[in-house]
Amino acid sequence: MIDVNKIRQDFPILSRKINGKNLIYFDNAATSQKPESVLKTIDDYYRNHNANIHRAIHTLGEEATAMYENARNKVANFIKAARPEEIIFTSGTTASLNLVAYAWGRLNLSQNEEIILTVMEHHSNLVPWQQLAFENGLTLKYLEIDESGTIKADALEEIITPKTKLLAITHMSNVLGTINPIKEMIKVAHRHNVTTVIDAAQSVPHLPVNVQSLDCDFLAFSGHKMLGPTGVGVLYGKQKQLEKMPPFFFGGHMIKEVYLEKTLFNEIPAKFEAGTSPIAQVVGLGAAIDYLEKIGMDNVREHEKALTDYALSQLAQIEGLTIYGPKNSQIRGGVIAFNLHGIHSHDVAQILDAEGIAIRVGNHCAMPLHTALQIPASCRASFYLYNTKEEIDLLKKGLLKTKKVFL
Repeated sequence: MIDVNKIRQDFPILSRKINGKNLIYFDNAATSQKPESVLKTIDDYYRNHNANIHRAIHTLGEEATAMYENARNKVANFIKAARPEEIIFTSGTTASLNLVAYAWGRLNLSQNEEIILTVMEHHSNLVPWQQLAFENGLTLKYLEIDESGTIKADALEEIITPKTKLLAITHMSNVLGTINPIKEMIKVAHRHNVTTVIDAAQSVPHLPVNVQSLDCDFLAFSGHKMLGPTGVGVLYGKQKQLEKMPPFFFGGHMIKEVYLEKTLFNEIPAKFEAGTSPIAQVVGLGAAIDYLEKIGMDNVREHEKALTDYALSQLAQIEGLTIYGPKNSQIRGGVIAFNLHGIHSHDVAQILDAEGIAIRVGNHCAMPLHTALQIPASCRASFYLYNTKEEIDLLKKGLLKTKKVFL
């Protein structure tokens, strides 16, 4: 198991006081905090290496290019991609999924063909496909969840048809914490010649992910949820898929030759990285990966499972508190959505904030899921490698205080 106390010393923000109390940060599903090594790496880039990449032969340009491409190699190794060219840098998961929808979807999806999603999708993996369906006359079909917040293993086989061309699914729900059996679902999809897109925004930061083992066609995630800076995301795509896709964002760097009459586009990954790249952010993501690999993703996962088991057991003792999602930490990540009966989620968050505890409230960009759960909103506590059981005890204490204030 990891040494949490030692890890916490690497995160400057955890020494902050909020309303006179020690900060307890349980909003990791929204964004994670950053270790000193990431902050120093970004600062060092701007202080000592700042230049545009792939365009200059001067020393700073060559250094910046090497740092940027080294980070691409780190990402490829982190998710076990076959080659670094399969890694496309974007501004985040949302941009990555939109890239697939525009560059792959418009080329490959025709009227009356089907896309399969789930009711637990984040809006970023729902709205782009919804809009494409409106424009191209496509049909959207949804996998439903059962009472435990999971999808039945045989559900995909039941709704897939010869018209189905795409399965777009979250690896781990940002509300329920459900870890979907995507490897098995990808196998089913490929048996029917269905392309697969995986929203891994909540999984890549928290558990080992091997894209070659999964055999997914596309996979998207963000840097800021895995100790890196905001403004950088990743789209992984199989080389054969990326090479067939046209670019949809045009400008500098993504070109090979430009004439007044026509343009010849660059090879992957440059074809999809038009304009000035988020260089500092990519370099910072590389440093975040260094940090996570030093800890070990298996260790991160085991730590979060222990926290989740403990939190589920402690919160279940609070009368009137409803927890959504699986009760088994083997199939859920460190995300717990809940409500206190008779108390608005915003009121819960306010009382907890007064105790220095940061949680998330609202629909968490998953309105259809909340509709399915028949609730307008929920509270969400989400954990990461620097959280502790003692902090969960204080969360429980804060929730009991909330009940006293409002009930």
